[in-house]
Amino acid sequence: MRQADRRTAGQAVAAILVLVALLSGGPTVRLSAQAKDTARAKSTPAKGASAAQPKRVKPVDALFRSLFIPGWGQASTGRNTAGAMFAVWEGVTIMMTARAVQEKHYMEETGSENVASKDQQIQDWIVLLVFNHLFSAAEAFVAAHLQDFPKELKIRAVPGGGGVSGGIRFSLPVP
Repeated sequence: MRQADRRTAGQAVAAILVLVALLSGGPTVRLSAQAKDTARAKSTPAKGASAAQPKRVKPVDALFRSLFIPGWGQASTGRNTAGAMFAVWEGVTIMMTARAVQEKHYMEETGSENVASKDQQIQDWIVLLVFNHLFSAAEAFVAAHLQDFPKELKIRAVPGGGGVSGGIRFSLPVP
């Protein structure tokens, strides 16, 4: 393997590690055994802030975050698993593109006849990389719009088989 190819692969690995470090900096999830101390005096949240709800992210902000770094918009809306999946796929596509480029250089050096097919493979991985950015941005935009949507969808057994139930609460003003 040539020195330039090793350097390119090393830079790609470093970029993925930086991306993972940025996305893993979010708040941790409380375990069930780590219940809050109810004996303490209750503090009141600041004016205009809610203690129960995380900060709401604007949909356009989430869109641009995920367009820049796939998974960032999902992580900012509290959907860490979805954000991690987009970040992992980003790393896979970057590494596979770098690998295909290295293989193409090797094929050119050895005089292989399959260089055109390797060009096609590189283009395919680049298309998947761009698609990941666009799909991640669209998904973050929709998820940010649905932040206030109730999460009361449940699956339960019914006499005729399985079923899905959910509830939507709304109020109508009575004149």
